[in-house]
Amino acid sequence: MTPPRSRDGSAGAGRGGGRPGGGRGGAGQGGRPGPRGGPTGAGAGGRGDRPQRGSSGTTKKSQPTRVPQERKEPDVDMHDPDGIRLQKLLAAAGVGSRRVCENLISAGRVEVDGHTVRELGVRIRPDQTVHVDGVKVQLDETRVYFAFNKPLNVVTTMSDELGRINIGDYVKDRTDRLFHVGRLDSDTEGLLLLTNDGELAHRLQHPQYGVLKTYLAQIRGPVPRDMGRQLREGVQLEDGPASVDSFRVVDSQPGKALVEVVLHEGRKHIVRRLLDAVGHPVISLVRVQVGPIHLGDTKPGKMRKLTKDEVGKLYTAAGL
Repeated sequence: MTPPRSRDGSAGAGRGGGRPGGGRGGAGQGGRPGPRGGPTGAGAGGRGDRPQRGSSGTTKKSQPTRVPQERKEPDVDMHDPDGIRLQKLLAAAGVGSRRVCENLISAGRVEVDGHTVRELGVRIRPDQTVHVDGVKVQLDETRVYFAFNKPLNVVTTMSDELGRINIGDYVKDRTDRLFHVGRLDSDTEGLLLLTNDGELAHRLQHPQYGVLKTYLAQIRGPVPRDMGRQLREGVQLEDGPASVDSFRVVDSQPGKALVEVVLHEGRKHIVRRLLDAVGHPVISLVRVQVGPIHLGDTKPGKMRKLTKDEVGKLYTAAGL
């Protein structure tokens, strides 16, 4: 005999609940009816009591996700009605053709005084600071930069009361006033930068900015294996400790060796004193690089004008 169906459509349940795993709405074993007769607790089969698929099963409402706001650069009017068009100044500074400079501006790759400029009609003054792709561009055409190969027995001064041959003797025909960046001993030859840019010159020779200088030194050999480690860790000199940034043996011959010394120190005779302190006095010394500038094949007593790219790299090395 078929049991009678209840009003809610389920089969009649015996005392204590219906058949385990009964039909929709039926309580399992041990289940107790809810307020409206629906089962609650363990074994309940109602869909309304199940957590949604993929949820954590908690009833706490999810918090709205906060979308980070992109920081917008404040609008700063860099336009000077009495200035020169930015793309014209960039082209004159050797960045590229006028069209190339316009494309750089439109692409947002040009900054004036720290602010990105995208408008082609902007006019600025040549004394303002301009960067392209983060590299400073020198707009002042009166600024000059040279790489000079100082010969042996030339003193690093622009004039000499004792009548010795000096740097000034090599640039005396120039109308602009040049000065040397740092010094080289009379018996040291190699790269010396000459410029009339005082700010850059100060930074390049100040140890605070860490601009590296590279030297090739011929010393007495053989070179001990721990000599590089000793120089990198530091040597005590009469005016305080000193160390190199890097050291390597370039060539070795019986009784002598050619080594490369890189450091940002600028104290007098620093390379000679360091090598002498570790028992290997210098026989000859040449500076071959300052920051990103190489001596290259420039002959002793000659100088070459730095390219716009080299000047930009010098500014970057000096943190300008």
